Amino acid sequence: MLKIAVFASGRGSNLQAIIAAVKSGELPAEICLVISDREDAKALSRAEEAGIANKFIDPGRFQDQAEYEKALIAELNKAEIELIVLAGFMRILSPDFVGKYENKIINIHPSLLPAFQGLQAQKQALECGVRYSGCTVHFVDEGIDTGPIILQAVVEVSEDDGVEELADRILKEEHRIYPRAIKLIAEDRVKIEQGRVFIEDDSKAVNNVNNPGPAAVPSPQR
Repeated sequence: MLKIAVFASGRGSNLQAIIAAVKSGELPAEICLVISDREDAKALSRAEEAGIANKFIDPGRFQDQAEYEKALIAELNKAEIELIVLAGFMRILSPDFVGKYENKIINIHPSLLPAFQGLQAQKQALECGVRYSGCTVHFVDEGIDTGPIILQAVVEVSEDDGVEELADRILKEEHRIYPRAIKLIAEDRVKIEQGRVFIEDDSKAVNNVNNPGPAAVPSPQR
């Protein structure tokens, strides 16, 4: 069973969706560790309530990012983590850290990447007047929201949407596709070739593309 660590800085709603998927048996993975850079992060209390090992690692205790990341690596090694799941983790990981865990870190971003990278993606989408936005699960590389895309879900933008309304609808799709992306990785169905993700034997995802309404859009099939 895939051993995962979740990094979170805030309320941990995506963490909660992953916990629910594990408990239901839908997701063949074990959440072995939750780490936060904020002591008051609700994600830590969610982990505590679920009986999951959790740890606040204060970046302020370390002289630089390299020392902080050494502490992260020590905890990951101790728990024998195979996949790092970023769920609202608001710190940029160094190229050295990302390189050490190449193709072993995933993130979810509230836009249809490569559009609207970085902060306030929903606000960016509204300011550009797009008709559709959504969310993207991707591998983390050395760039900002630039890694290979695993899954995406589309959300229609209404004329009267504000940032909060759009963000809430996108978040519902995040809760749906993030556990699914982890499941694909746990089942060893995700392959990366020349910077692109291929999902093996994902007939369910192919069918979803042809259905009306928001759908998880897979990467190219093999």
